[in-house]
Amino acid sequence: MQITTTECDHDSFAPEQAVADAAGATLTVRQAFDDDAIVEACADADGILVQYARITGELMDRLPRLRVVGRYGVGVDSVDIPAATERGIAVCNVPDYGTESVSDHAIGLTLAVARGIPRLDRGLRAGAFDLPAVRPLYQTRARVFGVLGLGLIGTATARKAAGLGYEVIGYDAAAPDGATEFRGVTHVSLDELLERSQVLSVHTPLTDETRGMIGAAELARMRDDAIVVNTARGGVIDTDALVDALRAGALGGAGIDCHETEPLPADHPLTTFDNVVLTPHLAWYTEESYDELKRRTIENVVDVCSDRAPRNIVNPEVLGAPGRNATCAPAREGAQR
Repeated sequence: MQITTTECDHDSFAPEQAVADAAGATLTVRQAFDDDAIVEACADADGILVQYARITGELMDRLPRLRVVGRYGVGVDSVDIPAATERGIAVCNVPDYGTESVSDHAIGLTLAVARGIPRLDRGLRAGAFDLPAVRPLYQTRARVFGVLGLGLIGTATARKAAGLGYEVIGYDAAAPDGATEFRGVTHVSLDELLERSQVLSVHTPLTDETRGMIGAAELARMRDDAIVVNTARGGVIDTDALVDALRAGALGGAGIDCHETEPLPADHPLTTFDNVVLTPHLAWYTEESYDELKRRTIENVVDVCSDRAPRNIVNPEVLGAPGRNATCAPAREGAQR
């Protein structure tokens, strides 16, 4: 069993190596950033571990041994899922590894913006010791915290926000029509979520349906004291529209971890606002989540290559079906995607 990383910026592969050794697999760490380099690095791979590389149908055709793509993380927008499914290639992610870390970060960004903490810190370091520079600030109790996307991370964020005294509401496209509660959260329409939220925390995956989901029209429906927080994917929010709303004073601020362009340019307009807190797409990271991500990514790949159903799979229909995984056991009932 040959497992190869296409590219990865991890500083250690000890967790992956331990899993590979236990399975009798060979793990090869490569840094291949374009299709030709990936083909050269992964020509004999049964499974690949991917961080940033785009895995297209054309690339899959050039890797005839490939049975499974393991993506480090939750999002799989860098992998052509229909192409993989057509070729019988399994695509696995780790949808729940960073639930606590990302939800912690969403709450942290919320409080940093709502309490003006970075502004206060910068002002104090510059010799300012006054209130007017950060007015108005608000407490959490009884303010409305809206959650867009009630998956594992969204519901964890909702739980933590409620613990701080926020009134929590949410919207999820998967909720049944007319639902007033979904996954333990008061469920409202998207319009009501936008109009009532004093904090809007985004937790939706990036798909064709959600790309640009929060644009100029949606931001215009929001309160002028609302804070927008994004720890999901940059493309869900139209960044230009967000910048325009902030410039116009139509929002109270923003806390953004995920960006449409990464890395975020140092001269990006978002860096000019005192009421915006930015982090470099690291909401997922804690030492605990980092180790879990690495271990479980390769465990999924080892399972598929061993003809076992993995814990997590995005396209379970390929397991046991004609194609490269015809000999694999069917997906586990309730397998997470």
